[in-house]
Amino acid sequence: MKILLVEDNPGDVRLLQEFLWDVTSVKLHLKQAQELEEALRFLEQERFDVILLDLLLPDSEGLETFIKVHHQAPTIPIIVLTGFDDDTLATRAMQEGAQDYLVKGQVNGDLLVRSMRYAIERQRTEQALRQSEERFRVALKNSPIFVFNQDKELRYTWIYNPGFGVTAQEILGKRDSDFICAEDAERLTTIKRRVLTTGIGTREEVSITTALGMRYYDLTVEPLQNESQEVVGITCASIDISERKLAEEKIRQQAALLDVTTDAIIVRDLENRILFWNKSAENLYGWQAQEVFGKNANEVLYKEIPPEVEAALSTVISKGQWQGEVCKVTKSRKEILVQSRWTLVCDERGKPLSILSVDTDITQKKLLESQLFRAQRLESIGTLASGIAHDLNNILTPILAVAQLLPLKFPDVYEQDNHLLEILENSAKRGADLVKQVLSFARGVEGKRMALQLKHLIREVVKILKETFPKSVEVFIDIVPDLWLVSGDGTQLHQVLMNLCVNARDAMPNGGTLSICAENLFIDENYARMHLEAKTGPYTVTTVSDTGVGIPREVLDRIFEPFFTTKEQGKGTGLGLSTVIGIVKSHGGFVNVYSEVGSGTSFKIYLPAVQEMEAQPVQEVEILAGQGELILVVDDEPSIQEITKASLETYNYKILTAHDGIEAIALYAQHKHEISAVLIDMMLPALDGLTAMRTLQKINPQVKIIASSGLMSSSKLAAVMGSGAKTFLSKPYTLKELLHTLQMVLSEN
Repeated sequence: MKILLVEDNPGDVRLLQEFLWDVTSVKLHLKQAQELEEALRFLEQERFDVILLDLLLPDSEGLETFIKVHHQAPTIPIIVLTGFDDDTLATRAMQEGAQDYLVKGQVNGDLLVRSMRYAIERQRTEQALRQSEERFRVALKNSPIFVFNQDKELRYTWIYNPGFGVTAQEILGKRDSDFICAEDAERLTTIKRRVLTTGIGTREEVSITTALGMRYYDLTVEPLQNESQEVVGITCASIDISERKLAEEKIRQQAALLDVTTDAIIVRDLENRILFWNKSAENLYGWQAQEVFGKNANEVLYKEIPPEVEAALSTVISKGQWQGEVCKVTKSRKEILVQSRWTLVCDERGKPLSILSVDTDITQKKLLESQLFRAQRLESIGTLASGIAHDLNNILTPILAVAQLLPLKFPDVYEQDNHLLEILENSAKRGADLVKQVLSFARGVEGKRMALQLKHLIREVVKILKETFPKSVEVFIDIVPDLWLVSGDGTQLHQVLMNLCVNARDAMPNGGTLSICAENLFIDENYARMHLEAKTGPYTVTTVSDTGVGIPREVLDRIFEPFFTTKEQGKGTGLGLSTVIGIVKSHGGFVNVYSEVGSGTSFKIYLPAVQEMEAQPVQEVEILAGQGELILVVDDEPSIQEITKASLETYNYKILTAHDGIEAIALYAQHKHEISAVLIDMMLPALDGLTAMRTLQKINPQVKIIASSGLMSSSKLAAVMGSGAKTFLSKPYTLKELLHTLQMVLSEN
């Protein structure tokens, strides 16, 4: 221990040396200065642990001596050792920084050593405290933390790094309510009072309206205690977290946007563990976010991992993105088709972190597309089929007429030859029916529409089924009592039911159950959006179900194509279902098919319901021979001209023939007073049938015209009927149909 002894009295020096040598085992190094100037010089040259200072020196005396020494060595503890027993002087010396004040004559060795040790320890403590405070000050200076103390009345007593948009001078000695709005001040006061009352610190986030606007702070409040552990105030630390809160709010808004979107957004790490799952993902897949966090995405979203998913993973890792259509499953294991877009998420150094997936449910869209493509395909096939229908009808018309006319011309023909004529007539009729079926599919033959009650048709069909189907096929019907009426052609709808029932029978070679159900259904806008051909309104739904072999998925989309069949060669024409779809569409309806291999098939026929009264059947009119009326037959096919002429002449009609519209107009102008009716084909060379009809109308507005064609769309038929035709006769027609039509037209006034 190095001691600087500032003392000019040799006797006091010897006495102090004896005190120190006797009571301490610590090695001491004592250096004496007799004058103040000498002491100051020593302090400049050396470092001492403690100074023993007499206030009465040759060159200085009193408190001034202490002040000069302390000024020269402010960090070295000074013990005043003097002969002045003056309390006032002692107090002033202590106030100026003296570590102790000892009076000569009252000091022994122990007291002196204890005082020196205490002074040194205290000085070191104060030094450490000053250094700590300096470090604290530097730290706070470079920190955004606002530190302050408040007393029990919550007045600010100490402030460092002031916050809340105010300076230390503005808030020192004040309360929160003096510079903060009442609502914010009350909230802060409540928090601080709780700490004062309980003595337990707290940390909370608070918002305060300042001159800079709304700011957010992370506030820590701890109790201040005195030596008796009594709470005398609080010490607080506050840091402005407004930027963080704004960032968090932005993140929340972005998260809300992710939840608002209708697309399922999923984030998974490179180990395929799910990290993020938005609300739309919950809605689409049925899993709540907390149910799938951390789970393997493949286990959640796929029954079996398809090869394209493995390829997609490789692509997104190598190229950073991928998109395509993927079949996934919901929580209920229902399969859905999604348009999936994958993006690789990387950190700022480009290292891959995760994969972001955006899934859009396109199941319904694909279903509608499939319906549209099927409709377009069927329309294309129908256009092709209808193109040859006219020519086929022109070929079949004379064959059918000749087969019916020959027995009249030669009534005494052999029975064997007559049988051959019957075969010819039946074959021609079958050919005509085949063409009609193609036209039913292609254009939807209009037929004769009237209000019908389907339950009568169903019961009629069931009666035929029970008489003709094998006993191994059980037939059941279920019809609601108040089934609505439909507007339709009874013959065509009868054909629809028969075709479906025959197909159902063929699907159950070992027997089974055939059910026919009919019910009412009101289709709303939602249902109409899901079915391309449906419209809002009342429908009757007729369901024909079987328990047969079912239809494989790969051929389900083709079953309505004409000439497509899964039956063995020779057992089906492939026109049954194409006729069904054509007839149903021409009635404004549509067909849905549900089938499962091994379980059976259901066809649902949707027909628009009407509010009309049920039409009563019309009795067949007896066919009568003519009265010698002159009929103008206009057709470009010589065979049709010849056979029509021969047939009508057989029934006492006179005939004029024309090959085209120009010749027809010339003949009619020449014989207009003799001609009773005109039978004219619509597809003529030189001048088409419609133009010729209009010209005939100008020559004679009362002319009776029967229009005929092998192919006529609904729009063209409307134009024909609007141009003066009394009726329309579709080729190929039977002799009976021709005679009945003539009789009906000629009987009109």
